Formats: sequence, structure tokens, C-alpha cells
Amino acid sequence: MTIQVGDVVGRLSYHCDVLFRVLTITDRWTTLVGEEMRLLADAPIDDLKPMSVEERESEKSWVKEQEDVSYRLFRQDAKLMKRRQEFQAGSGYEETPHFFEMRGRVLHIDGDANYLDRCTSLYNKLGVPVYGVHLEEKVMPTQIASLMEMVQPDILVVTGHDAYSKAKGDRNDLKAYRHTKYFAECVRTARNAVQNRDSLLIFAGACQSHFETLIRAGANFASSPDRVNIHALDPVYIASRLSRTSFTETVNLWEILRNTITGQKGLGGIETKGCMRLGLPYTDNEGETPQ
Repeated sequence: MTIQVGDVVGRLSYHCDVLFRVLTITDRWTTLVGEEMRLLADAPIDDLKPMSVEERESEKSWVKEQEDVSYRLFRQDAKLMKRRQEFQAGSGYEETPHFFEMRGRVLHIDGDANYLDRCTSLYNKLGVPVYGVHLEEKVMPTQIASLMEMVQPDILVVTGHDAYSKAKGDRNDLKAYRHTKYFAECVRTARNAVQNRDSLLIFAGACQSHFETLIRAGANFASSPDRVNIHALDPVYIASRLSRTSFTETVNLWEILRNTITGQKGLGGIETKGCMRLGLPYTDNEGETPQ
């Protein structure tokens, strides 16, 4: 069977452990992007196996189960946070006032258009205001400043695809990473504009990214401490938790990582306050209430 751009394949040398989409084909070599993981890889075309519909559905079924668990955990925590915030804000009143929430606005810059669509759909499902932009990772540093000025986000997500190659250097050599340097440059630019880590909350990185560099550059959360793959939706769960946590509260690091699909091996961060603010009174003029 002929391999074509857009096909879903596995790498025989890795026992087809990750599903990939074929991005480009040049001289019997291919560039691959993870179907569910934010991973970029090169492979000879002879090492690829087209995945059958059954094999693809089996993998997607397992991933869907993991996504459902993360979503349920997020919703449970969101309900508990909302009840606690309403109780604290309404204490001392004879009757409970009706508050509204101004949730943190997310600027999500993604190197993968398909993943961006999935992420924005999940943000909307979770009730988080988002402005999504698709840019190639190498282009991101040239556009970050103008996007920040235009959107004025509370939360910045810079993600896409990345990969670490042992053949190009050890774990501390940035030259061994596909796109970490571009993510880090974006973080530094954004952090120079807003230096307080509780005034602009930043997530940066993708599969196998150099976690330490991204944190030092100014990110609040990043990937990947153990240089493992992360799921396409992991940045959304972190950004959404920050968006829906009060600016008076510090997010629980364990809880925010627990709600992701990948967990601590792929994601980490520092103590950070949320950016949601309660407002009073709640209005429903023409069905619109501030988020």
C-alpha cells in the first residue's frame, strides 16, 4: 500500500506505539505528527505501517477513555471551587447574592491546526474564553508581541509539536530539541511585557520539550519534565483550571496536574494564582453575562 500525505501510520521500529499523521514525504523520508500526542518525528517511508480502521479505532477508544476521566475530574473540581467561592463571597448576607464569574481569557497559539480546533472546542465546552491562533512553531516568536498586544490575555498557551533526539545531543542541549527554543523565545518576549507571573500565566511546550528552559524563561507551567509525550489536550486542562480559579487562590499543583491526561512525568509548574474574578450583581440582559 502506498503511503500518502495525511495517512495515519505507525512506526514499525517502535512497534507502532504511537499513531502519526504523515505531514510531508521527501525522497523516501517522511515527517510525522502525532495523531493524539504533540510529537514531531522523521522516519523512512519503509518503516511505516498504514494503520487499519480497527487499529485506529482501538487506539482512539483508549485515548477517549483517558480524555473522559480528565474531563470528569475537571468538572468535579470546578463545581467544588464554584461552591466554595460562592460561600466565601456570600458570607454575611441574609440571602445568597447572585454573582457572575469573569474567567481568565486565554490566547492559545498552536503549531497544529487540527489540535487547535480540538482545543478551542474543549475550551468552549469548559466555559473558558479563548482566542486561538495557528502558527508554525518557527514563526511564533515573530508574532507573539503583536498578538499579546491585540488580545491582552490573562493566560498564554504556546504549544504545537516538539521532539528530543539523542543523536543530536544530551538532554540539556537545546540543539537536540526540535522546537523548544522557539517556545522559550515566545515565553521570554511575553514575560518581558508582563513580568509578574501572577498577572500573565503562561503554559509552554509540547512532547519531550525541555521543561527547565521553559520554566527559566518565565513559564508558570511547561512540558516535559521526563521528556515524555504529552496529550494534545493537556495544555487546555491546565489553562482552564487557571482561568476558573480565583485570583485570591493559589492553584494546588497536584490537583491541576492530576486533571491532565499525561500527569507529572509530562507536565510541571510553579505555585501560581488563578485569574478569575467574581462580580455582582448577576444580570441576564439579552442573555449575556460577562465571562
